[in-house]
Amino acid sequence: MRTAATEAATSEEELLAGEMPRPALPPARTARAVEIVATARRLLEDEGPNAVTMRRIADDMGIQAPSLYKHFSSKAMVEMALIEDALFDFGEVSHRALHAPEAATPIVRLLAAYRRYCLAHSNLYRLCTSGQLDRESLPTGLEEWAGNPWFVVTADSSLAQALWSFAHGMLILEMDERYPPGSDLDQTWQAGATAFEQSVKRGSGR
Repeated sequence: MRTAATEAATSEEELLAGEMPRPALPPARTARAVEIVATARRLLEDEGPNAVTMRRIADDMGIQAPSLYKHFSSKAMVEMALIEDALFDFGEVSHRALHAPEAATPIVRLLAAYRRYCLAHSNLYRLCTSGQLDRESLPTGLEEWAGNPWFVVTADSSLAQALWSFAHGMLILEMDERYPPGSDLDQTWQAGATAFEQSVKRGSGR
């Protein structure tokens, strides 16, 4: 949830080359709105997208469905709140990976952290990355900040998009168990990381 994702932001003094500071938080939600979003997220993560209906959210909260509309005008607005929280979470996980004191390379650290988090929250990930995105409803700068670590590790916007696209494709196929039995996915992720690292080196002239 957003409250967990917004703990102790990396200060500007600690930012790496090309790294963006976290955007300002949007206005705080009411206590009831927080409860609605938390209930929706639990249903989404535990039971999948079909469980997230206004009626089901209200039933789980022990209130009447019309009461939800005092806080969110539609199910789509509840989903946008979930996406907003998820982007803060994805961004926090990804930015932390840049600063992790591990021996692995930055690309390997980023891919590993992103993979772990997204596989653990697969339904939330699908909600965030499927269909059209109502960018106008997101806090200013949130999407760019959440995706910024991919640029930091590549120093090239096109390569950053390609690296994220590789990760996204791997995640969806892994979530759907579409790889042949016996596939060593750790090795596949490592092969992708190595290929992108070589591209970064070529691009930097090293």
